[in-house]
Amino acid sequence: MAYPHTIENGSGERLTFLRVVPDGETARVEAEGFATPGSGPPMHVHRLQEEAIAVVSGKLGYQVVGGAPQYAGPGERVVFAPGVGHKWWNAGSGDLHTTGWAKPPLNIEFFLAAIFDATRRGGGTRPSLFDAVYLTTRYRSEFELLEIPAPVRAIVFPIIYALGYLLGKHARYKDAPPPIEIPHA
Repeated sequence: MAYPHTIENGSGERLTFLRVVPDGETARVEAEGFATPGSGPPMHVHRLQEEAIAVVSGKLGYQVVGGAPQYAGPGERVVFAPGVGHKWWNAGSGDLHTTGWAKPPLNIEFFLAAIFDATRRGGGTRPSLFDAVYLTTRYRSEFELLEIPAPVRAIVFPIIYALGYLLGKHARYKDAPPPIEIPHA
């Protein structure tokens, strides 16, 4: 991928992937983000990645699964460990400007670009059902949207995934990278 590379979701989030840099025994993808008031991703988890967000300007709201909402301002950084469910949002009245990284990069650039594109094509509210199901099913070893009830993910999503395949809805993802498999102990 050529850097910098900017993606927008049509609902107030813009993210620019700046570079991939070595970080110890692995690497991290660095990014800069902007979010309008109230915008931000739903509760989710990066199973294999550490994610960091540093506030340049504005007010970041964030919450981990089971925890109370917390806030960070300019100069403060929040780090989410792999496997920790979380969400964040612009908790201020002006634009939120952040920098951050995900370590290791894995498929985060493709996944977020595809989700942002699907959201933008869906009018900026949410990705189409077929896109959301395809992406969250294919990359479930890496990412999970926790606001979708587990029975829906386990029972309904496989049916919609199969239907999407039969209807050719997944064709736009023919060149999608393979998911990263979690090693079993």
